Amino acid sequence: MSTNHSAVEPLKFAYWVPNVSGGLVVSKIEQRTDWGYDYNVELARLAERNGFEYALSQVRYIASYGAAYQHESTSFSLALLLATERLKVIAAVHPGLWHPGVLAKWIATADQITGGRAAVNVVSGWFKDEFTKLGEPWLEHGERYRRSEEFIRYLREIWTSEHAELNGDFYNLHDFDLRPKPVTGPGRPHPEIFMGGNSTDARGMGGRVADWYFANGNTPEGIAEQIRDVSDVATVHGRSVRFGVNGFLIGRDTESEARDVLREIVDKADRQAVEGFGSAVRQAGRSTGDGKGMWQDSEFADLVQYNDGFRTGLIGTPEQIAHRMLEYKRLGTDLFLLGFLHYHEDVEYFGREILPIVRELEAAELERV
Repeated sequence: MSTNHSAVEPLKFAYWVPNVSGGLVVSKIEQRTDWGYDYNVELARLAERNGFEYALSQVRYIASYGAAYQHESTSFSLALLLATERLKVIAAVHPGLWHPGVLAKWIATADQITGGRAAVNVVSGWFKDEFTKLGEPWLEHGERYRRSEEFIRYLREIWTSEHAELNGDFYNLHDFDLRPKPVTGPGRPHPEIFMGGNSTDARGMGGRVADWYFANGNTPEGIAEQIRDVSDVATVHGRSVRFGVNGFLIGRDTESEARDVLREIVDKADRQAVEGFGSAVRQAGRSTGDGKGMWQDSEFADLVQYNDGFRTGLIGTPEQIAHRMLEYKRLGTDLFLLGFLHYHEDVEYFGREILPIVRELEAAELERV
């Protein structure tokens, strides 16, 4: 089995950057969350003060499913990095819409400017229109993951080698020396590379090339299965991978208050947008041979939070949420990627009410061990 970082290291926390309009739920409920720059700078600084080590900028190129407006992920990530001191910002990018050498250069520059705080999330793509409307081919599911795996191998090679070479089906490198290289440090030979997915293709790719594997929201059993599958592949290749789990957090002083918020979100769902999103993502994953694609078993209510965040069950009192997080940590989860309804208020609530309990539980568990 690959190294279990999560047993001894404190849980890490990331948040979804709301750089697309419509908030993090496809619902007509009030969301005091804004997609603009000023709001996001304030949020990034707030998150940094409230226990968040990472932020993930979403990638969306055209209006879709409640996201009428979008800020581009890499430029927005650099803006947030420059506005903060410690926060690491992960820019989501699509192979097929980026040349990996151009992206590698871009990230290396951002990393130098910010003292080694840039990271990348390689997204294989689920939204066909983003590719076809830009005149780019839409590859079959397995081919998208093959391209992403080559893309990651290219990034790692160009960031770490003085004579970078790669001969692939999608990309090639010929004796290339990128200068300057990104910032290096203990345990960080290059900017961290994240990827996500649920499918067998994604699990294999994660084990072979990713530093971090993001899973959609899921039950503890569902997450344990993915961690086991990815770790088995990583072990065969002499690697270790860390794991992040998506979760939509609704913390309130009583469980009934939190449940009422969830009920209102689902009751006020934008049904047309949710159903459109559901059909798009199922179409994207339908070509998986074994039915393990993302969103394949998602119900309508799950899809209201577009990365199955409700399924992780981070809904209730601070004590309930903290205990739930520890349950996932024991399975091998290293990081939670969180979304919220009212970002500023909810991030502060997390830092004040929930995080201290998480740290107490971790300390007690370490003592027992």
